[in-house]
Amino acid sequence: MKTVIIIQARMTSTRLPGKVLRTVLGKPLLAYQLERLQRVRAADEIVVATTVNETDDAIVNVCKQLNVLHFRGSEQDVLERYYQAAVKRSADTIVRITSDCPIIDPRVVNQVIEFYHGHTECAYVSNCLPRTYPVGMDTEVFSFEALEKAYYEAVSAPDREHVTGFIERQPEVFRQANVPYVADCSHYRWTVDTAEDFEVISSILTALYPRNPYFTLEDCLELLTVHPEWEAINSHVKQKAYNEK
Repeated sequence: MKTVIIIQARMTSTRLPGKVLRTVLGKPLLAYQLERLQRVRAADEIVVATTVNETDDAIVNVCKQLNVLHFRGSEQDVLERYYQAAVKRSADTIVRITSDCPIIDPRVVNQVIEFYHGHTECAYVSNCLPRTYPVGMDTEVFSFEALEKAYYEAVSAPDREHVTGFIERQPEVFRQANVPYVADCSHYRWTVDTAEDFEVISSILTALYPRNPYFTLEDCLELLTVHPEWEAINSHVKQKAYNEK
């Protein structure tokens, strides 16, 4: 059974274009994320699923520099992009990660994957239904069969863009489970969708990465107790719902 992490990434994000290649300490955010995800022991491969647009040549170049697989597909139909990437890599299990989560903890991803493989009755496992992890630790794991069914049956634009909305809404069809954190830390926002988000992530990386590139979720939480003012920088930013552009 082959488990493949598929990361969706594009340069034309609506709220902060080019965010995935914004740099901190001279290194693009996508490179930080890939470095961290390469430590996920329960995954066999990582694929960056970007678009055929010329603007995303820069993402492909980063993948080539880091010797990471990439796939190019539709910009708007992200569900198709995921499906075709999964087919190309012969994936049995898909791990969905978005490129706006540069400090995602590989231990968290590993835990969700292992939970999925330990609960074979489930077609879909997430750690944000309901959310207890900080935003930015989001991990979804699902079967190729579930992805294929969604690919052929989902018709609405939000379902095609969000990838897993069709699956999430049908627990009677796709048996689901959630992996919670030990505490409710959902008020922390460690994703990059706005300039304020980038300021927070930049502060975290600058403080932690030079002395410990293997920093964890708990290291971030500890840092925020020292700098509680950082949380306020982007606390007003609302996470986009799956049916929003």
